[in-house]
Amino acid sequence: MEADGFVSRRTSVETPGVDRRVTGAAAGAEFRWLGGRFLGCTDGFVGSFSPRMSVEQDFVPVVHRTETSTSVETEIDYEGLPQGVPTSTHMLAGSVAGIMEHCLMYPIDCVKTRMQSLHPEPGARYRNVMDALRQIVRTEGVWRPIRGVNVLAVGAGPAHALYFACYEKIKFSLSDAIHPGTNSHFANGVAGCMATVLHDAIMNPAEVVKQRMQMFNSPYRGVVDCIGSLLRQEGPAAFYRSYTTQLTMNVPFQALHFMTYEYLQELLNPHRQYNPSSHVVSGALAGALAAAATTPLDVCKTLLNTQEAQAIHVVQAQAGGAVGAATASAPGSRHISGLGEAFRTVYRMGGTPAFFKGVQARVIYQMPSTAISWSVYEFFKYIITKRQHERRLHRDRDDK
Repeated sequence: MEADGFVSRRTSVETPGVDRRVTGAAAGAEFRWLGGRFLGCTDGFVGSFSPRMSVEQDFVPVVHRTETSTSVETEIDYEGLPQGVPTSTHMLAGSVAGIMEHCLMYPIDCVKTRMQSLHPEPGARYRNVMDALRQIVRTEGVWRPIRGVNVLAVGAGPAHALYFACYEKIKFSLSDAIHPGTNSHFANGVAGCMATVLHDAIMNPAEVVKQRMQMFNSPYRGVVDCIGSLLRQEGPAAFYRSYTTQLTMNVPFQALHFMTYEYLQELLNPHRQYNPSSHVVSGALAGALAAAATTPLDVCKTLLNTQEAQAIHVVQAQAGGAVGAATASAPGSRHISGLGEAFRTVYRMGGTPAFFKGVQARVIYQMPSTAISWSVYEFFKYIITKRQHERRLHRDRDDK
């Protein structure tokens, strides 16, 4: 509706008997400032500035009240979920997003794991990602790149459910405490870090099993066989041997990832509407930047998860002397434990370039992964919120 400079959205209610320059609006309508006129009141005071020849301006106030019509539908603010929607909404959306992200990109993840091998066997030396996929399919079968995807899907569901629910809750709470009503990059970073702690606690065992099965000439027949072998030979600690390293990697990764994503959303989608293209672009760029910056830590995590036998043998042979004797005599000496030892092993095996093994595969994996994750999450969040909004409107209509 438009009347002499006033534009009202989502209303067809006009107030009779009022100055032509002013029209009423139903409660909940929004107004804008147009042509020097004051717009923007709900259920109360509305007026306009009318310029005169003497350059004076008179303010014509009109006080009116209108009943909210049941036909008026307010715009859905799906970014306001924490104030009006249960946490289960975030958990459901996050769970679906996590499963789709990991399952769709699993073949690239398999290539990344192999390319990060410090001492690959002759049959597992690849020039690039596409060459790796071709060789794996040709020599090991078409299903080999997705071997172990089931255990990752089982872990990704609950892990991402807690991840996104925790992130949204902390982000809004901390942002309101620091800068009420505005976005805080610090709050985004802290929320991402806290969400990562919960996420990795669930995902770490799944990551260990997944990477053991992804390695070239993996001795395990399946997921259950892999879990049983790990428990018998290395004990329950094997599932969390890389947890601190994974946190050390994922905390800066997610902090950088979330801060970049939210910053790009401010540029590409300042009104925070549901905009699939902005979610895809922001997610892809944020994932690529965070992935490249944290590749050295990911190489160490892969070594701790896979306990690459050839790398252990080479390190023990190179160490020699007292260090070799101590290592050989220590219980569990065939296991690399801790971030410090992983760093030293990687450096001994290949120097500084070894810390960036598989960086191409990691970036190629993370860009579509984070794009899929954010776009699917935002889509489901929008759909779920829209449904709940429609149900609320129906209930209100029935009550009246």
